[in-house]
Amino acid sequence: LFTMKTVTKFITLFFLLGFSFAVHANNSKPFVIPEIQQWKGGKGEMKITPGSSIIFMDESLQEVAQNFAAELKILLDIDLKVSAGKPSRGDITLDLKALQNKNPEAYSINIQNQIKVTANESIGVLWATRTLLQMLEQSEQFNLPKGEILDYPSYPMRGFMLDCGRKYFSIDFLRDYVKFMSYYKMNTFQIHLNDNAFRQYFLNDWDKTPAAFRLESETYPGLTSKDGSYTKQEFIDLQILAESLGVNIIPEIDVPAHSLAFAHYLPELGSKEYGMDHLDLFNPNTYKFLDGLFKEYLEGENPVFRGPIVHIGTDEYSNAKKEVVEKFRYFTDYYIRYVEKFGKKAMVWGALTHAKGETPVKAENVLMNAWYNGYADPKEMKKLGYELISIPDGWVYIVPEAGYYYNYLNIENLYKNWTPAHIGKEVFEDNDPQVKGGMFAVWNDHPDNGVSYQDVHHRVWPAMQTLSAKMWTGKNVTVPFDRFNNQRESLSEAPGVNLLGKVPGPKGLVFSADSLKPGDETGLVEIGYNYRVEFTVRAKDNANGTLLFSSPNALVYMREPSTGNIGFSRDGYSYSFNYELPNDEPVRIAIEGDNQSTTLYVNGKLQDKLEKEIHFFDQSHKTKRAYLQTLVFPLEKVGNFTGRITDMKVIKL
Repeated sequence: LFTMKTVTKFITLFFLLGFSFAVHANNSKPFVIPEIQQWKGGKGEMKITPGSSIIFMDESLQEVAQNFAAELKILLDIDLKVSAGKPSRGDITLDLKALQNKNPEAYSINIQNQIKVTANESIGVLWATRTLLQMLEQSEQFNLPKGEILDYPSYPMRGFMLDCGRKYFSIDFLRDYVKFMSYYKMNTFQIHLNDNAFRQYFLNDWDKTPAAFRLESETYPGLTSKDGSYTKQEFIDLQILAESLGVNIIPEIDVPAHSLAFAHYLPELGSKEYGMDHLDLFNPNTYKFLDGLFKEYLEGENPVFRGPIVHIGTDEYSNAKKEVVEKFRYFTDYYIRYVEKFGKKAMVWGALTHAKGETPVKAENVLMNAWYNGYADPKEMKKLGYELISIPDGWVYIVPEAGYYYNYLNIENLYKNWTPAHIGKEVFEDNDPQVKGGMFAVWNDHPDNGVSYQDVHHRVWPAMQTLSAKMWTGKNVTVPFDRFNNQRESLSEAPGVNLLGKVPGPKGLVFSADSLKPGDETGLVEIGYNYRVEFTVRAKDNANGTLLFSSPNALVYMREPSTGNIGFSRDGYSYSFNYELPNDEPVRIAIEGDNQSTTLYVNGKLQDKLEKEIHFFDQSHKTKRAYLQTLVFPLEKVGNFTGRITDMKVIKL
């Protein structure tokens, strides 16, 4: 029989053994995005110290090693030396050796007393550095769990498309996006270089409807948009940066529809029958013009379009008449073969079910964005021989504040139910060799709607993380969505990228100052949604246009230039609150901002709230457009005004 004393000893021993097992249990799989495919946990941790070095074992990996060291410094303020040679305890080695898994992007990481990175090709080593950066970003005191990683993508193309035609994004923004995509192992960036707004929002007048082509052109002076564009050298440099970070840029010139920018430049190119945003396919000058445009960016030993793939558009042209359908098919085939003459692979939007006809269109070695099955039946396109990129509009189209498609993607549904094998309602076998991968898209259908580039990014951020996971890992994700959704917030956008205006630390007070004078710097650049910035200001004899705060992305005015009220501007838009600061009188100001509104409080009372507005464009109120009034608050520098700011607080809500 057991006595009570014996039972107590047994229970104590059981818990002690249990604790011992827990202490010595194998390390669990680290959380990174995209999820690691295979993990074998070891015991204990390895610490990265200032004495650690990055050792490249192959000369071709020197640039990867140097980039990795620079990113560690930016992200975590760790200084590691980079060298060739023999590694020591605590070092990180980068090496090229054949792995059992032959995927060109595969890599292994062995974390013991050293970190050994091995890959089939340099791209695998690069992706391994993304994994290590994310692990270190979440670690305490730069400790990494010992264990072995084998990782590889389920799909070779993992991408994002950005409509820069209807909304201009600066070259700096695109550079940040290359870094952002690389950090999440997204390797394909499709840049939509031209497009136009919808005529019904602009008095049904094609001449008044905004349209833009964003790239410098010397062949056609005056074609390039005046409200924002990229020089050829800027675009080349962007691609060079992308190449160094494992991202392939696919430039897109969208023709023969979505082409109002070209008809604005040369009106004879526009179709009188189907609308000026359709190029006239029966006009020989259309082909002459486009031949010259594509040639400008494709010819020569160092072309402007550096990458292997060029997108020629071919989206949403009229199929009203058989002769038009056949001409559209001829046009598509013509420009597939035209870009191939320059050694490029052509990419097109899926349209050949919508434009079903007899004129042959080349399919071999042609990539197709499979976006809507009514326009291109993916099963039929696969049978014809096209390589498919899954970009189904009902799953992955973001159109900010449009009221259709998605304002924010349904990331839970995507995480649980989508892989690139899902194209609309058609589901292929996972890893079908003709389904090359997936993409998601931001379409800026409504120009001049107040949506800032940081608002666009706020929508892209959760989508990029989620779809990175599903394009890399496919159906093999094992992390439950709730955990994924919670932990993804712990990761940054990329080393040196903070378009969200994230401020480190928990919710609550993140900055305070008893007093600030003109020209002072706060040490913060900006704070993103959701925030409250409050301060007491006493100002005297300041002219319109006087600033309170500024950053590279936004300005907050003491006196907005046109009204004299407190206001702000960002991304080409200006806003004004219904409040003018009194002269030489202390006032307590508080401004709160989220992704839908910006609110002003004066002396503790609500003064004005700038919310999303609905603008109507006809008397029937059928044609309407949302207008956003948001602000990521600038904090970098205090404006040059006469007066003083006291008791300033910046709060994360």
